[in-house]
Amino acid sequence: MAINKLHDEFHTLDLSTGWDVPPGYPQGIQQKILSGALDEANRAGSRSRLLRFDPGVFTTKPFVHDYWEEVFLVSGDLTVGNDETGAGGETFQPFTYAVRPPGALHGPFRSQGGCILFEIHYFDPA
Repeated sequence: MAINKLHDEFHTLDLSTGWDVPPGYPQGIQQKILSGALDEANRAGSRSRLLRFDPGVFTTKPFVHDYWEEVFLVSGDLTVGNDETGAGGETFQPFTYAVRPPGALHGPFRSQGGCILFEIHYFDPA
């Protein structure tokens, strides 16, 4: 299976445009796809993205998906394991990292002051 990413040398990212709310996420959480695409229906592809939380935004349910996920907290704070009201959980600071295999339950998530995550998503090769 070929990787669906283009050769793209260093360039400055425009962080003022290109953001959208991913399916299943609340307003206040946006993604910016940097490279590739993920075809969840056909379990194919890979993507790199930035995920941005506005201050005070949180999710209310854990996530689970069929692809690998690597997450690096670039800036801000991220709380993992809050309840449906946004309370509780464990808070992490920049330069922390997680890798999750397909099927791993994770979250919910909250950011008190806002944050930016760098994420890589991919399926196991067939």
